[in-house]
This record gives sequence, C-alpha cells and structure tokens, in this order.
Amino acid sequence: PQVTEETYFIPRNPTFETIVPCKPNQVQHMQSIISFVLIALVLFGVVWSITEKECLPGGNLFGVTVLFICSVTGGKLVGLIRLPKLPPFPPLLGMLLSGFLLRNIPVVTDAVYIDYRWSASLRNIALAVILAQAGLGLDASALKKLSMVCIRVGMGPCIIEACTVAIASHFLMGLPWIWGFILGFVLGAVSPAVVVPSMLLLQKDGYGLEQGIPTLLMAASSFDDILAITGFTTCMGIAFATGSMWYNLLRGILEVGGGMVAGVLLGFLLRYFPSKDQDNVVMKRSFLLLGLSVFAVFGSNVAGFPGSGGLCTLVLAFLASLGWRRSKVPVEDIVGIAWEVFQPLLFGLIGAEIQISELDKNTVGSLAIGLLVRVLFTFVCVLCAGFNFKEKLFIALAWLPKATVQAAIGSTALDMARTKEDKELEKYGMDVLTVAVLSILLTAPIGALVIGLTGPRLLQKPKNAAWGEDAHTECANTLSA
Repeated sequence: PQVTEETYFIPRNPTFETIVPCKPNQVQHMQSIISFVLIALVLFGVVWSITEKECLPGGNLFGVTVLFICSVTGGKLVGLIRLPKLPPFPPLLGMLLSGFLLRNIPVVTDAVYIDYRWSASLRNIALAVILAQAGLGLDASALKKLSMVCIRVGMGPCIIEACTVAIASHFLMGLPWIWGFILGFVLGAVSPAVVVPSMLLLQKDGYGLEQGIPTLLMAASSFDDILAITGFTTCMGIAFATGSMWYNLLRGILEVGGGMVAGVLLGFLLRYFPSKDQDNVVMKRSFLLLGLSVFAVFGSNVAGFPGSGGLCTLVLAFLASLGWRRSKVPVEDIVGIAWEVFQPLLFGLIGAEIQISELDKNTVGSLAIGLLVRVLFTFVCVLCAGFNFKEKLFIALAWLPKATVQAAIGSTALDMARTKEDKELEKYGMDVLTVAVLSILLTAPIGALVIGLTGPRLLQKPKNAAWGEDAHTECANTLSA
C-alpha cells in the first residue's frame, strides 16, 4: 500500500478504529490520552500497594498529589489572565489561592490532609532550591557597579520597613520585639518575580531607559533580598536561642558569620570539584549544588543553628557560579526545572496554612503601616538622584510588590516553632506566616497593575531614537539569557 505521511507516523490499529471511528490525527491524540491515564493508574497501583493508606484520601501522599495538581492548575489559570499593555499576573497567586481554598473548604480539608512534618520538609526543600537559584542568578559585575542610589534603594526601604513593622506588630499584634523584627524582615524584601518582568516590559518600550530606572530597580531588588534574608536569619537565631540577651545577640551574629564561612568553603569546593573536563559535569554540579543546599538548610536546623542554613546556600551558590562563569547556564536550567517542581508545592502549602478565622484588623493594620512607610521612605531615598517628581513616585510605587521571598522564608519560623512544641512560639510563627501570605495576595497583583499602569504615564521615552533601539536589543538579550 502507498505510504503517506499520516500512515507512516501513525501506526494503524484496525480494532481501535472500529471501536472509535476517528481521523488518524484524532486517533493518535486519543491513544496518547489513554496511555497517559494507564500509566497514571499503574503508578498509583504500585505506590498504593507499597504505602497503602498514605495514597488514599486523608493520607499524606494523596494530599501532596492533590495539592500539587491544584496548585499547577491554579498557576496556569492565573497565567492565562492577560490585560492589554500590562505585565502578566504571577502564577504564584493561583498556587497560593489553590492551597488557601483547599484548606478553607470543610469537606475538602478532611480529604486533603498533609502532616505538618511533611509540609515543613517540602517547604524547606523548596527554600533550598530557590535560594540556590537566587545565588546563581546574582550578577557580580552589577553588584560591583552599584551606585549610591542603588545601595540606598536596596537597603533603606528594607531596613525602615522592618523597623516600622516591628514597632507596629509589637503594639497592634502583641508580638515580642524579636518576633516583630522577624516579621519586619520577612516583609522587607521586594519581589523580583513581579518587579523584573514588569521592568523588562517597560524597558522594551523604552520607558525610563535614559534615566536607568529599569536597571536600577532590577539590580537593587537582588540587594534588597539579600539584606532581608540576612536580617531574617539573624533574628531567627536570636529568637530560638536560650540564654541572656547579649548571649542571644552574639549567637545570632555568629550564626550569620558561620553560615557565610560555610558557604564560602562549600562554594570554593564546588568551583573545582567536579572539574570541567569530567563527563556529565553539568549533572554532577547540579546534583552537588542542590544536595549541599538542602543539606545546609536541614543540617543547620539539626545542629541548632537555624539561621545559618539559608545564608550558607545563597553564598555557596554565588561563589560556585563565579568559578563556573558562562558554564553555569546549564546548571541554572536544571535548578530551574527543580524549582518548577517545588514552586507549586511551596506556594500551595503556604496557602494551605492560612485560615480565614485567623485574620483580624490588627494583622492588616501592621501590613498597611509598613507598606505606607516603605513607599514614603523609598521616595526619600531617590530625592537627590536626578529624577523628576513623576519618576521618584514611580520608583516608590514599584518597590511595593512582595511574593517569592515572603513565601520562601515566611513559614520557616513556624516550622522551627513546631519542632520546639511551644504553643506560644507556634502562635507567633503563624502570625508571621499569615501577614506574609496576606502581603503576597494584596501587593503582588496590585503591584503588577500599578507598575503596568503608571509606567507609561510617569516615565519618559528616550528622546534619542538610538536609545530605543538599544532598549529592544538589551531586553531581547535579557529574555534570551
């Protein structure tokens, strides 16, 4: 018989075609679906035969699987929301809402159960992955060239918001001072997941390019996050230490120093081992980087120094990437794949921790006061930077969004409190997580909308046509990288 393109690529199955009369391409599509369902059923059968009740409703594996599927679906649905001339909404919003809904629908809550030990472990793995990714993504040359304006924008608002939230939460929510600063540094970080894509869209159209506003905000966001994570880890070490105040303060500083020293040693180790001439060097580097990152986060908790693990991961990934240089890109791709797997789990699990009944006006008040002071102080930080009033206002508003860092470290204090089996500490940890999630739900979509709507109105396009061409070239290079 004559071999056509269809008959060559699609094996004929007379029995199947008799039962389901379809066109060849439709037959192939249906066969793929049936094969996928069959594989899923066999996989479920194998796992069920090993774990039994864990795979059934109410079991941990069942809960994690349902949460993962719902979080991925929620992220995809939110990602489909596109408004003209506006940056896309971050998918993490859909993931958070999916976990939130699973926790707050009574019938579903009983079936989708995840033990807090499972939840804490999965969140810590996700934290290790995202910190490794952040360390790989730091640009050493950009950090060297940080101007005073960039340093002011990167440090000032974070510190001021942390102090403001600490004071507000102490008097409004009744948090101890150290827990107030933990909450302050959790909220003090801006979200690159919202700011960077929004800046790239404005940069593509040339808005604010002559003044260097997109570059300023993208560079300062990394600096802002490092400061927030460092402050958070220091306060964590103090909060969970036992002894006098001065001992706890010294212990917190030593945890930060120990984390940095361990990160430096492990980072230099990864620069030279495995060597670049080995087979499968990318896979080996990726495995060691992720393995050491997870070990640092979990090992620091086991050793009683919970504040040092995150900073160690950030430093070791950054130093390793300096040694790998351009060959770090394939490693970044593999770490990115790991993040794609754990991102839905992280945001879904965090959303599932929040209960509507625990929200109160004092929680919202502490968050609102911190955001207001942050906007005002960011405006002050750029007063003498050569920007006009509209540009200063835009920079202040663009420094609002919160998302990734809050999700990554927001639950760490709660997880640590649960290991101490102290109800009072657990309450403080839950308060921190509740405000962190609320900040994401409010500022991530509003921040993306504000940047997209105010950018074209407050920023100027370049007067020289060459600037516009450079903007398109630079943006294309950034997106391709």
